[in-house]
Amino acid sequence: MRRPPDGTASHGSSVAPERPPMLDYLRNLFESESLSPHGICLLWRPELVWTHVVSDALIGTAYFSIPLALGYFVSRRRDLAFSWMFWCFAVFILACGTTHFFSIWTLWRPDYGSEALVKAFTAVASVVTAAALWPLIPQALALPSPGQLQHLNEALAAGIRERDLALEALARETAERERTAAMLRQSQKMEAVGQLTGGVAHDFNNLLTVIVANLERLERKLPDASEDVKRTLGHAMTGAERAAALTQQLLSFARKQPLEPSLVDVNELVAGMAELLRRTLGEQIALETSPAPDLWPTRIDANQMENALVNLAVNARDAMPAGGRLVLATANLPQAAAALVPDLPAADYVMVEVADTGEGIPPEVIDRVFEPFFTTKPMGQGTGLGLSQVYGFVTQSNGRILVESAPGQGTTVRLYLPRAAP
Repeated sequence: MRRPPDGTASHGSSVAPERPPMLDYLRNLFESESLSPHGICLLWRPELVWTHVVSDALIGTAYFSIPLALGYFVSRRRDLAFSWMFWCFAVFILACGTTHFFSIWTLWRPDYGSEALVKAFTAVASVVTAAALWPLIPQALALPSPGQLQHLNEALAAGIRERDLALEALARETAERERTAAMLRQSQKMEAVGQLTGGVAHDFNNLLTVIVANLERLERKLPDASEDVKRTLGHAMTGAERAAALTQQLLSFARKQPLEPSLVDVNELVAGMAELLRRTLGEQIALETSPAPDLWPTRIDANQMENALVNLAVNARDAMPAGGRLVLATANLPQAAAALVPDLPAADYVMVEVADTGEGIPPEVIDRVFEPFFTTKPMGQGTGLGLSQVYGFVTQSNGRILVESAPGQGTTVRLYLPRAAP
């Protein structure tokens, strides 16, 4: 029974309990019996109805696909700034798509209450998204643009290149410093060995002088001695002379042997020694000479230079037991080229190069080849003084000697002799 307008109930009737206003609102919202579908407004004209259906279906489908794309994009880019904002857009667009599908539904079904709730949810989502978007605009504008990122990437790449170049330069400098330190240690060692060797050889040479002098006096005082005595004296004299020659080699290494320098044309000296060197090398080793035209003169001891070439040839022969080739070349080395040679003071030099195709020298041995009494030859086949004598002669002549070698690739010895002043 409906309540009278004055609020009093009719006689004999009971008062019905009041429903909450929200329930009445929802009941009235979903009440559709008195409503007509939207198609009636279009007079059920097919061209209008299906135009709305197709259009809303396409729009709704597109709206549903956009949140899927945004969700996939955000899930793949974990480092994306403001990722939550993309989810807000996804919810808002999804709600907009739902309203278009409800527009199709209400063409035949007057469920305007449900459509209203969807639109209300869409309105809330749109307001929340818009309210959250505007405060993010300054922060979004502060993000670097693609051009700025490219510029920063280029600057970063340039910085990395500069760092790599600096590291390479540091590595080269460190390697050069280590090489210089190794050369200094080797030079100091050779200097110490030279001083020790020179001192011992000098004292030993003085003793040999006394021994040889007494042997000569003894030989003069025994003119009528037997053959056995004379043979014994001869053996003693031969041993003393060999010991004296040995001390001369040690003094040469220690740079204490007196030299007789003179102007020498190394090309003429090599040409004059060619036949002797061929006999020394034997038939299995071919000797090739490559004299430089207009070779500068150098001021050295010619005899010591010949001994040095013979020692180098003998070492090359021993390194080629199965035969090979020995190349003896000369060249002018101006100051600019000399500056590129390690441990070589800037000056003009005459270079003498002795290169063989022998077995080569192992890396662990090459730093010791100039040490006296050091040899890799079997016992009794070498004294270890050949290269040390060459080293002492070249160093005493204000020159330098360098060795390049590798196992199986032969050995090249270069003598750098100062150019004689005009």
